[in-house]
Amino acid sequence: MRRVLVMLAAVPLVVTGGCVRTAWNVATLPVKAVGKGADMMTTSAKERDEKYVRQQRKQAERDEKARREREKACRKHPDRCEAEPGYAGAGR
Repeated sequence: MRRVLVMLAAVPLVVTGGCVRTAWNVATLPVKAVGKGADMMTTSAKERDEKYVRQQRKQAERDEKARREREKACRKHPDRCEAEPGYAGAGR
């Protein structure tokens, strides 16, 4: 009988703990949502830097590909080849 009373006394504590946790989650949800939204809408300096480096790398890859294609065309048709401004190897 004593065990049953102890178990019955423990039930409200367990149930209340769940209610308190749920109430806490509901109360903090708007704050978390606003913080998450603000984080998604803003760009950090690190993210900006990474994006800039990525763009520069892609541009350098495009430039290198175009340079190789020009060189290949110059090897095939040297009479049509024009000197590329700013490129020292174009006059060879």
